[in-house]
Amino acid sequence: MKYNLIERQPIIEALFASYAPVLGKNHERYKNHVYRIFNYCMYLSNGSCEEKYAIASVFHDIGIWTHNTFDYLKPSIELASAYLLHSNKKEWMEEISRMIDNHHKVTEYKGDYADSVEIFRKADWADVSMSFIPFDIPDDIIKQTEAAFPYKGFHLTLLSLFSKNLIQHPLKPLPMFRK
Repeated sequence: MKYNLIERQPIIEALFASYAPVLGKNHERYKNHVYRIFNYCMYLSNGSCEEKYAIASVFHDIGIWTHNTFDYLKPSIELASAYLLHSNKKEWMEEISRMIDNHHKVTEYKGDYADSVEIFRKADWADVSMSFIPFDIPDDIIKQTEAAFPYKGFHLTLLSLFSKNLIQHPLKPLPMFRK
């Protein structure tokens, strides 16, 4: 199946330009992660909700770097909400907040905005699992996306962050996971 990979999305590009200083050496790693998730969302949604998925993709993990924490869901949601208010997209706040808050949910999300939240959750899990859990994304789409946006050590960065958090918070090493 041929998928028209999106290699540059204006919202993603603009937000990454503004967050480049705080991301530092992780800029390209995280940006590639964002573009992989975004493209998986575009595939799973048949190209709908492009702006919403672009915004959610950029902000979903950004609190790791902006707030220097592995317990990053709340700060990520706050930053996304501030951006949406500033961009006159207040009506998207609840939906995008749910996408971010539930992107590590290990079971299916069935609440409000279930369609978009589930697409986002599946896209992130497909990427974080390095396509071990591909959901409904065909191998050729994953390979095409990974070739355009290579991992560049992103998962090693996550492993390092997890290890540090495990030492600091042994009773809650993965605070972002939901049942």
